[in-house]
Amino acid sequence: MHTVRLAATLLTAPSAGGDEIRRLPVQIALLEVRADHTGDIDPDRLRGWFGGMRLYTLRSVAEGGGCHAGAAERHRRLRRAACDFDLVDLEAERDLTPELLARIPPHQRVISWAGPAADGAAVQARAASVTATPARFYRIVPQARTARDGLAPLRLLRGTARRDLIAFASGAAGLWSRLLSPQFGAPFVFGSVGRDGRSLAEPSVDQLIDDYGLPLHAWPRDLYGIVGSPVTHSLSPRLHNLAYRTLGLPALYVPFEEEEFDGFFRDMVGADALAELGVSLRGLTVVSPHKERARAIGPSDCAIVRRADAANLIVRNGHGWRSATTDPEGVAVALSERCVALGRKTAVIGCGGAGRAVAAALDELGADVTLVNRGLERGRLAQRALRLPFTPLASFSPDDYATIVNATPVGRGGESLPFDIGGMRTGGSIVDLAYGREPTPLIQQARARGLTAVDGLEVCLIQARHQFRLMTGHDMPRAGMTAAPAEAGAFAETMPETIAVTRRHRAATG
Repeated sequence: MHTVRLAATLLTAPSAGGDEIRRLPVQIALLEVRADHTGDIDPDRLRGWFGGMRLYTLRSVAEGGGCHAGAAERHRRLRRAACDFDLVDLEAERDLTPELLARIPPHQRVISWAGPAADGAAVQARAASVTATPARFYRIVPQARTARDGLAPLRLLRGTARRDLIAFASGAAGLWSRLLSPQFGAPFVFGSVGRDGRSLAEPSVDQLIDDYGLPLHAWPRDLYGIVGSPVTHSLSPRLHNLAYRTLGLPALYVPFEEEEFDGFFRDMVGADALAELGVSLRGLTVVSPHKERARAIGPSDCAIVRRADAANLIVRNGHGWRSATTDPEGVAVALSERCVALGRKTAVIGCGGAGRAVAAALDELGADVTLVNRGLERGRLAQRALRLPFTPLASFSPDDYATIVNATPVGRGGESLPFDIGGMRTGGSIVDLAYGREPTPLIQQARARGLTAVDGLEVCLIQARHQFRLMTGHDMPRAGMTAAPAEAGAFAETMPETIAVTRRHRAATG
């Protein structure tokens, strides 16, 4: 296994004291300064902040960067950078002039190309052109429109078997290829410096370390992931990947940001596109808006999947792909753990895949369930399919319900649902499947009212345990459950075993 190093890319001008650079994790071996965004930084200060290798990059607008300078100004800045940086990025299409190459020797060069998505032949041709000039490293980065666009750079790496070639697909749809690129020879994986929150297009180095365990100490043989749009907010990669490492499983869980499920399944799953790379795609968590389409990919043993006509999990076994759902179990177990009786008058807000599955399961467990939805057409369809009463959201009042489940994404970004829970009776309960960095407005209101409040993070952790077992056949270790942010981790530390409730749910729902 060759050595893989992490590289941190500085995309904004640093603070006066360079605190964001000083705080970089010890795993960072290279700091890339994107001078097209940061401007030119005093090299002496930079050396004081970071003792590893330093790469100067002046990405042009033509290649997706912010540098508008003409050739003369651009080359002047690159020549000056060669005096102060260990490495200088040279764009193959505009910087390989005899004068510039004479001033920047091969051991300082990173020759690069960044451009639109390209098929395998085009990427191979581009690589042949880029690597024709001597350099220390080469970088080929096509933009990904879909997950399939990440295949070409990985095939390039595998085919060339070079240890000086960095190749992956950029953009949210290409993050999975960035994560797998070291397995096929890429010497660095790049992440950004000091960006708040999660990003699939520009993941931070902390995100690469915390969510994906980079740099990896063993190459993954099995690949799992989450597919949907959006998937940026999901904690599943962090939970699953830490569990793999704890158990010593050769696996990696990656995000697939995809707006169209059928094409993704055809190109990446059904065609077994990863098999030629020596990686087996074994299971996928499926989130909005693809749960209905996921149900159509194969048979299911789960009665709730069949009734709700939606799945949030597809798993590969010896007979192909099968669909399942863990949406109901997350809600049922969370309520039971809070000693909330399930056989109460319950409103489920949202008639998408998750809402239908939760409503069907709670109905099977004895709850008096009413469906609520903003759109009338989807609400009526769910009403007929599930044979449950339906109320439009515009006329919904929570006052007559003992339990309300929000099965929509509303609240993840701090939005409030268009109803007031102030009239709910004492002893009522709220479940919100949405979660974000802070409790949603619905959860905050429920807690302020003294109602039982089940946060979406709690539901996520319960579902993660079930999905992990269905995917791998192993129980998720406690370490995997405490990998979430503090508010979820605290819950996981005190969460009692849920075997009895789980068995009850499975018995009732098939």
